[in-house]
Amino acid sequence: MKRPSNKPFDSEPTLPVGDDGSPRSDAGPDPESLTRDPSRTLEDPRIIDLEHRLNEQHDKYLRLVAEFDNYRKRTGKERAELYSRSQADLAKQLLDALDDLSRFAHLDPATADTATVVQGAEMVEKKINKALAAAGLEPVNPIDLTFDPTLHEAVATEPALAPEDDHVVARVYQPGYLFNGQLLRPARVVVKQWNG
Repeated sequence: MKRPSNKPFDSEPTLPVGDDGSPRSDAGPDPESLTRDPSRTLEDPRIIDLEHRLNEQHDKYLRLVAEFDNYRKRTGKERAELYSRSQADLAKQLLDALDDLSRFAHLDPATADTATVVQGAEMVEKKINKALAAAGLEPVNPIDLTFDPTLHEAVATEPALAPEDDHVVARVYQPGYLFNGQLLRPARVVVKQWNG
């Protein structure tokens, strides 16, 4: 009779064997047969159906992930193109004013009079303001309006002549600008203050 090893942790489990070295019949069931359930074979229609549904869901998931990734890339590209197109539109609107400025800058100082220079500068300013207004730029010029800290920046105060003039804008040092309703720069103003 073959004896089991006395080592506490054999790499292979020992099974009871007979005198001839073959496994004994009273050793119990085969370990592999314990894990197999004859009622749940791979041919079981429920298992086949579940595997089929799992594969379908996995395929749908992979398609959805790929579709979302394509959507994200496409919208990012469209956003970049839209930004570029809007910048090009603004530049196109400023071209006329730029051409006028170029002609104005190359006047012969010997033949140009002061009135021509002033008219040219006014013309260029009007064209630039018109182009920027068409793009959504709106000036903030609050003379004689109540001071609004969300749109104005007070750089100085001066005495008001009457109580109703308290917190009214007296002068604008630098106009402010809104772009499509968003403040780009507050107007820098002098505010009247009643001390009476």
